[in-house]
Amino acid sequence: MTASAPESASVLYDVTDGVATIRLNRPEAMNSLDVATKELLREIVQHAADDPVARCVVLTGTGSAFCTGQDLKEHIQLLESGSSDQLITTVERHYNPIVTALASMEKPVVAAVNGVAAGAGASLAFACDLRIVVDSAGFNLAFANVALSCDTGSSYTLQRLVGPAKALELLYFPRTVKADEALSLGLATQVVPADELDATVADVAGRLAAGPTVALGSMRRSVAFAASHTFEEALELEGRMMSRTGATADHRTAVDAFLAKEKPVFSGR
Repeated sequence: MTASAPESASVLYDVTDGVATIRLNRPEAMNSLDVATKELLREIVQHAADDPVARCVVLTGTGSAFCTGQDLKEHIQLLESGSSDQLITTVERHYNPIVTALASMEKPVVAAVNGVAAGAGASLAFACDLRIVVDSAGFNLAFANVALSCDTGSSYTLQRLVGPAKALELLYFPRTVKADEALSLGLATQVVPADELDATVADVAGRLAAGPTVALGSMRRSVAFAASHTFEEALELEGRMMSRTGATADHRTAVDAFLAKEKPVFSGR
């Protein structure tokens, strides 16, 4: 994977000032996910997770949609051609690796939700730490409309954002949860006008990219771990993460800056 993808690619990748932007780039198809796009997205998200230059990752879309999930036109073509095995295995081959890399990378991840996020697209946004949403956007857990179960981690992430009962309601009865309601439910972190999205995301992502990356990644790992482990197990990991971050150059920098009454400048190491 190179530092950037060709402008014609269905997924773009760019790193500027420590912020890696992953941009779904099929505006003519509302950034829906065909096989080629899923394979490229899997590669790029995994690359972003390992990229030492990337200290914060932003996931967004081109055009009027964030991501509308599975490309149903291709889906129908595969069904009609007798290639249903590709449909059955796509969760294991594509969606699971993509969302695992997105949710588990040890650096902050921000979803810049520029438009509707539906199905797996909504699930991808829910796997991010923060969701900055334009006021005209919305989320739709559309799986039941096509008689499919939920995927891309939504069974895990959705209920942790809104609670199990509300999660089941949104899955059972799909509808577009508009931005203002998404904010009140906790699906959105911040709602902004469309013309303020880029600046808001740049400010938030820039602050995260300038932060102590190892410490932020350790916090992300600790919170995710604690969601499915006992209190005692969470404390044990907290201790290990404290030892890990206490040995970083950024911790030494922060201590020296505190003593000098200066603002620390972190290197991410």
